[in-house]
Amino acid sequence: MPHPTRTLAIATPYGGAVDRDTAHRVLRNTHALLSMTLLFSAAVAAAAVAFQLPAPGLILTLVAYFGLLFGIHKLKNRSSAVGLVFALTGFMGWTLGPLLSRTLALPSGGQAVMLALGATGAVFLALSAYATTTRRDLSWMGGFLFAGMVVALLAGLAAMFFQIPALALTVSAVVALLSAGLILFETKQIVDGGETNYVLATVSLFVSVFNLFTSLLQLFGFMGSDE
Repeated sequence: MPHPTRTLAIATPYGGAVDRDTAHRVLRNTHALLSMTLLFSAAVAAAAVAFQLPAPGLILTLVAYFGLLFGIHKLKNRSSAVGLVFALTGFMGWTLGPLLSRTLALPSGGQAVMLALGATGAVFLALSAYATTTRRDLSWMGGFLFAGMVVALLAGLAAMFFQIPALALTVSAVVALLSAGLILFETKQIVDGGETNYVLATVSLFVSVFNLFTSLLQLFGFMGSDE
């Protein structure tokens, strides 16, 4: 007799159906690689703080980020893509270092970092649990969240160039909400078979978790600076 779980399939909004074991395997592999990349990125960020490494700059950040993303998508079905994932997440850890240094220099900087870290972990766990249990179709969220991130990016650039602190804080709050939505959407995509490549799924979730953490860090850091 065939294994009973292998006869089960999940009807998806992406067309067709995905084997339940396949979806679980992709989710398991994604969470395993995500855990390793988060630890690696945190180690790089800690080193950047310890050695007071300067920020890489906007141009280098954009070139490295999109260049590595292009390489990951190009090699997504090869083992070498995993190495590029670690390169990307390590680089993002470097960019996080200067922000952590500025936050830790504030009167309640240590508390702000711990609050942002705890809140990010709690949000990720809660939304992941919901996405893996709900039967609701969340595919409609994709376009809305993508458009929101594009608008937030443009607003963030405007806040940086024109030095508007109030706008920067508003953008941080919006990005935090959008990132939480993306964690929910991306996890549900894996569960429903909309994403079957664990390398790409890991990168998407890492970027969302990274954006959520940095946005919360900026918000908690601002509140701590007023004390």
